[in-house]
Amino acid sequence: MLWRRARKAIAIAALALFWLLSAGWLTAPLVASVQGDAEHAPPPRFGERNVIVVLGGGTRYDQSGRLVPKPDVMPRLEKTASLYAQCKQQTQHCEVIVSGGNPQRHTASEAQTYAPYLLQAHVEAADLVLEDASRTTYENAEYVARILRSEHYDSLMLVTSAYHMPRALMDFRRFGLMPQQSASDGRTVRCGLLPRRPNLAAANIALHELIGMVQFHVYRALGWF
Repeated sequence: MLWRRARKAIAIAALALFWLLSAGWLTAPLVASVQGDAEHAPPPRFGERNVIVVLGGGTRYDQSGRLVPKPDVMPRLEKTASLYAQCKQQTQHCEVIVSGGNPQRHTASEAQTYAPYLLQAHVEAADLVLEDASRTTYENAEYVARILRSEHYDSLMLVTSAYHMPRALMDFRRFGLMPQQSASDGRTVRCGLLPRRPNLAAANIALHELIGMVQFHVYRALGWF
């Protein structure tokens, strides 16, 4: 009898949680907690020598079998190209570092897959640096820091999605880098009575980022980071 009651209570709680997430009422504060500040960052400040870092967000195969960026990555590439164009209007030294390896074990790394899109958006090949070894956000920061050790720059900008920015900044600051944040896009949540699949996707992303930030602090406390 007790087990039946417990199962019933668990089922009711699970349904309630599913509705709160899919209808948006719990998802909205979760998303706001990871991307609120990034969406209101000040405009970029350029110096004489500028570096723009764009972080990978995965690749996928399209219907024709071609390896392409995942949908969330396209706004990052567009934002990077826009920053590069603004930079070139003010100074000659504008370097773009594309950071992303091949954690999905596809036929090419994220950096290699994204590069043609930036070249098509008028980023000059001489200004493009591919960092294609990193598999995580932490490694993005670690390997970009290695590249920048031998460079002099006046302005460093970080491009990624708004929901990813807080965790990315934690990792970059771990390696002594203090980039300006330039969020490319964010997740929106529509609250209502009916469940919506995009709300569940947004909840999954927000929880992934929150868990990643907790993991960062735990690993730092253990001396692993």
